[in-house]
Amino acid sequence: MNQPIPYGRQHITDEDIAAVAEVLRGPFLTQGPHIAAFEAAFAQYIGCRYAVALANGTAALHLSCLALGVTEGTRVITTPITFSASANCVRYCGGEVFFADIDPETALLDVNAVRALLEQHPKGYFAGIIPVDFAGYPVDMAAFRELADEFGLWLLEDSCHAPGASFVDQNGIEHRCGDGSLAELAIFSFHPVKHIAAGEGGMITTNDEALYNHLLRLRTHGITNKPGDFTAPYDNEPERGGWYMQLQELGYNYRLTDMQAALGTSQLKRVDAMMARRQAIAQRYDEAFANSPLSIIVPPKGVSHAYHLYIIQVDDRKELYDFLRARNIMAQVHYIPVHLMPYYQQFGWKPGDFPNAEHYYARCLSLPMFPTLTDDEQDYVIASVKEFVGA
Repeated sequence: MNQPIPYGRQHITDEDIAAVAEVLRGPFLTQGPHIAAFEAAFAQYIGCRYAVALANGTAALHLSCLALGVTEGTRVITTPITFSASANCVRYCGGEVFFADIDPETALLDVNAVRALLEQHPKGYFAGIIPVDFAGYPVDMAAFRELADEFGLWLLEDSCHAPGASFVDQNGIEHRCGDGSLAELAIFSFHPVKHIAAGEGGMITTNDEALYNHLLRLRTHGITNKPGDFTAPYDNEPERGGWYMQLQELGYNYRLTDMQAALGTSQLKRVDAMMARRQAIAQRYDEAFANSPLSIIVPPKGVSHAYHLYIIQVDDRKELYDFLRARNIMAQVHYIPVHLMPYYQQFGWKPGDFPNAEHYYARCLSLPMFPTLTDDEQDYVIASVKEFVGA
């Protein structure tokens, strides 16, 4: 291939461009009507009651932790196989991050490993869990909900990789990632390589009205201009007019722009088709590598994988990485375990703490996965990988 094939790529259509151009010609660039329209459309797609649009997925994680009460000394459990923001959001609030190992069959946070960690401490020691729908594989949130209820914990689902993914629980009930049926809050990202590309952007979904209203305030500096929310001593100000507002807590400027919301809404209209294409690409990879020396994760019946990433595991990962890059195939690694990052090693985490996560990291490689990947490009990727492994 003469042109590099990236591991991920946004797909921008003429309709997307027209949607953004319409905003640029209108009266609002920041908090205009497209924000609420995007929130409503996304909530309907996910199947939840409320959605709050934000500047990015990291902002969504940060505000979620604040709304859930994370503060100095709050202890929260998450997975080491994730982007660092899934853990950093706890640190932003002064909380303490604890990790538990992954299930090698799924590369997701292992509910049994979390239970073992919880049972090592008295009830009340931990406040919450942040499971991650890694690569687009939906976490069994029903199992985590049962565990969280047993130990009095909240759940924050990091669904940045998995809009549209779902699983069927042991009672035959289908749960879509972030639908509010199992986790107090869930978050999504609209980074260009994600399913919905808004340049940047994020979303929090919930069915909890109180959390929803709190998040709206936190998103805009902690300010409210709704008379019903005003508090003393200013609620009797005699000359209060339409200009009046209250700064009620320390919030942030984490707002999405109207331009990004218009782009996100336009992308959302074809998200099902893009998901179907991702799943078709994954099926072709699965079939091609079924009898090879590679390890691949194939979800069981009842799990609808969103395939943000398609990950193989191979013993000679660095050599394959270099081999593919020499052929203009821009494979990538997702992720270096968070507990091995220098920042987290200062808290005592060290190599060997989570053997499943570390074994996975030593062998993982993400192959090109995006809706506009052509069959010819994928065939080239498959042939190159097979040539390397001798399949």
